[in-house]
Amino acid sequence: MPLPRIPQAIIFDMDGLIFDTEVLYRDAVLSAARSHGREMPVSLYLETIGLSGEATRVLFRDHFGHHFDFDRFWTRAVDLFHEMADTRLGLKPGVVELLDLLDEKKLPRAIATSSRHQDVKHHLAFHALEQRFSAVVAHGDYERGKPHPDPFLKAAACLGVEPEFCLALEDSHNGIRSASSAGMMTIMVPDLLLPTEEIRGLCMHVAPDLHTVGSMLRAIR
Repeated sequence: MPLPRIPQAIIFDMDGLIFDTEVLYRDAVLSAARSHGREMPVSLYLETIGLSGEATRVLFRDHFGHHFDFDRFWTRAVDLFHEMADTRLGLKPGVVELLDLLDEKKLPRAIATSSRHQDVKHHLAFHALEQRFSAVVAHGDYERGKPHPDPFLKAAACLGVEPEFCLALEDSHNGIRSASSAGMMTIMVPDLLLPTEEIRGLCMHVAPDLHTVGSMLRAIR
């Protein structure tokens, strides 16, 4: 599917797009909930994908009640995630090949994520990708997180490219909403979430993997 404009920059989400971390977060969150005597529906976890920590706090307290000790629960979930990530952090298919193509085309790229800078640094270093991105926009760099446009607008500003000439790659519904509201061309590469009719309407394309994204960009002259 042709894009309406030739991209001048690529903005990547991180979790579930570059790294296969969403399954680790899911397992950590569900395990932490059980350790606190709670059974968490997988559907509730899926609603948190792409959200900021504060939005996740509100969602969980709406579900479990305002007496739910979110901070204690979240600390346990984060600890479990880090234990898993230290040995099981995988790359999503096509990441390195896509970055190589962007090097060939001399296209700048940034990460726009809800995760913390220290997690981004850990994950990039784990797979020796520290030098492959021109900028990183993470938690604390913007006022409002996804699904608001702020993370993607900040990433575009860091690269010095107008949002409408940026191509955003996302796996989550909230990420697609964020990038689309920023005025960017968007491609969804689904991970744990399948596209809904709403999300398809916000996307230029739904790609099965980053190899497909690479093929689309290679065809652009």
